Amino acid sequence: MKILVTGVKGQLGHDVVEECQKRGIEAIGVDVDEMDITDASKVEEVIKASNVDAVVHCAAWTAVDKAEDEVALCTKVNVEGTYNIAKVCKELDIKMMYFSTDYVFDGQGDQEWKEYDERHPLNVYGQTKCEGEIAVQKLLERYFIVRIAWVFGVNGNNFIKTMLRLGKERGAVSVVNDQIGSPTYTYDLAKLVVDMIQTDKYGIYHATNEGLCSWYEFACEIFKQAGLDVEVTPVDSSAFPAKAKRPSNSRMSKAELDKNGFNRLPSWQDALQRYLKLI
Repeated sequence: MKILVTGVKGQLGHDVVEECQKRGIEAIGVDVDEMDITDASKVEEVIKASNVDAVVHCAAWTAVDKAEDEVALCTKVNVEGTYNIAKVCKELDIKMMYFSTDYVFDGQGDQEWKEYDERHPLNVYGQTKCEGEIAVQKLLERYFIVRIAWVFGVNGNNFIKTMLRLGKERGAVSVVNDQIGSPTYTYDLAKLVVDMIQTDKYGIYHATNEGLCSWYEFACEIFKQAGLDVEVTPVDSSAFPAKAKRPSNSRMSKAELDKNGFNRLPSWQDALQRYLKLI
């Protein structure tokens, strides 16, 4: 099997290519310099020349607050870029995997979001990822939509790195405690991705590490495992007014993973422990 991976400079794209290489699967990693996903003709040229069996589409606009001011640009990347890739995948009849987010839901209540629940995004970023999902679903039959949340990996910036930096600099941090979700380690996710793309078990999946926490609880565990004495104060989201509204409930059902025989990811605490040894 031969796979094209977009967004190879990002946390997930980097780990997917590495996982493919470990397994002897040929993976071509591209980023904006090799294939600007907003350029339809370039997308067509690169994918056709690559002669691949699947595209794993990790590239995305992920600056959530900035998206509120840069609506057109975020839409161009997350919706048009995804459409451009899906269109070529359809023409060539090859598989496509698209990564989405818990932000496609409104984040209300305390129930688990099921894979096929109605989508009601709260912000521009969530709206564009939702429209990306719809584009993939309309164009393709051979697709995987994988929703992830609270992502961290070696190759990029993330909450863990930010907390460690702030904790060392200040000795004290305030972190919101009214948003609940599950962190996702790209190393663990990449293993699932490579397992999944080799099957024909198409559809929508939720893939985060197991277990729930608030951002406050996540921060406490980071400092505990890192052996840092940092005072962590739980605060309400209103203490950090942001341009983009965040979902308070990001609990996501893994029913489709279970139904299709895929292994769930390890606990987020276990993932954190392994990750801290690498950074």
